[in-house]
Amino acid sequence: MELTRLRGFQDLLGASARAVAHVEELARAVARRYALDEIRIPMLERLELFEHSSGETSDIVQKQMYLVRRHEDSDPERGEMALRPEGTPGVVRAYIEAGLDKSDPEQRFFYLGPMLRYERPQKGRYRQFTQFGVELLGRADAAADAELMFMIDDLRRDLGLDLTFEINSLGDARCRPAYREALLEWGRAHLAELCEDCHQRIDRNPLRLLDCKVDARLAESAPKSSDFLCDECRRHFDQVRALLADAKVPFRVNARLVRGLDYYTRTAFEVTSTAVGSQNAVAAGGRYDGLVAALGGAAVAGTGFAIGIERIALALDATRLAAARADVVLIALGETAMLPAAAIAHELRANALRVEMLSPERGLRALLRRADRLGVRMAAIVGEDEIARGVVQLRDLKTSTQSEVARGDLAASIRAAIK
Repeated sequence: MELTRLRGFQDLLGASARAVAHVEELARAVARRYALDEIRIPMLERLELFEHSSGETSDIVQKQMYLVRRHEDSDPERGEMALRPEGTPGVVRAYIEAGLDKSDPEQRFFYLGPMLRYERPQKGRYRQFTQFGVELLGRADAAADAELMFMIDDLRRDLGLDLTFEINSLGDARCRPAYREALLEWGRAHLAELCEDCHQRIDRNPLRLLDCKVDARLAESAPKSSDFLCDECRRHFDQVRALLADAKVPFRVNARLVRGLDYYTRTAFEVTSTAVGSQNAVAAGGRYDGLVAALGGAAVAGTGFAIGIERIALALDATRLAAARADVVLIALGETAMLPAAAIAHELRANALRVEMLSPERGLRALLRRADRLGVRMAAIVGEDEIARGVVQLRDLKTSTQSEVARGDLAASIRAAIK
């Protein structure tokens, strides 16, 4: 029997797993700086949650859901359920269920965890992926939209990445109907040129015509949302752009940018990288002022984003991906040195150093070659003589130099060498 992973899923090992963990750690650090509360939501939700939030015409609901069905009559959870394909609907459902929409509407949440979507696998895009997301609820002002992009720009800077911000305004319930009608008229005039998916979307949600990758070139001739914005939506969008410019966050306006989910209003944005292949989006978000009410809550504004952690990790420089997993390897010369060596390793780890102990069953040359393959800079070597004298041989594998260090000075010596 041959057991292999399912198509569209991946195993992360070694450097790849370290790169993902590195992005997650820095994302959490950004969340702390922006005073966000963590929220943890279930992997499994009622299908209706996503139908009412993401929209029945969205690719998520039509093509990408992993459904779970229970048919037992005694099961109170009969009906269709779905493994979460995104985080926002679950966060808003939890917010409403906790009564926060009425008791304390202004909330700042972040989440970090796996999502599942059944879509065509390609570079950097898998059926299970990790999202870091932020939701600012109870804020209708332009500063909240800009703050989201400040967070992403901070993470970009912390990671040393080159990312591109694209923004647009989709209008609101007052001005978007006129834009929708203009798109509908344009779509019907070009019906013969549109793909089969767009034929299904045109009447239910004509904005999705701009989201189509097949008809992207044709969409260049479609009406622009900016030509239909009401005064209030235009003022909101101008404020977002002014805030980004003042904070020196580089961006460009993309009049064709829409989000593939029905709940977005006004500000929409996408963040791309040239390092992740043709599907180059690494983060996206925008405003969803009508979502809380649509899911049965109060009329509370909201805005948020989600980042694909694996896609950000893919955009990292190759040298970062190859970073060593340890600061020092500890080599015990013979089994009698193992117990003292283990104690030394414990002391070094207590000093916040990353330590890997190598097997004492191999010779010193073989162990040094192993350390070099691991990409570790320093090797601490102890044998019976070193243990008796309270010293350690500290070898710099980069310069091939070695010095004798007192056991009490070992942590400081390693830290000085690797800084």
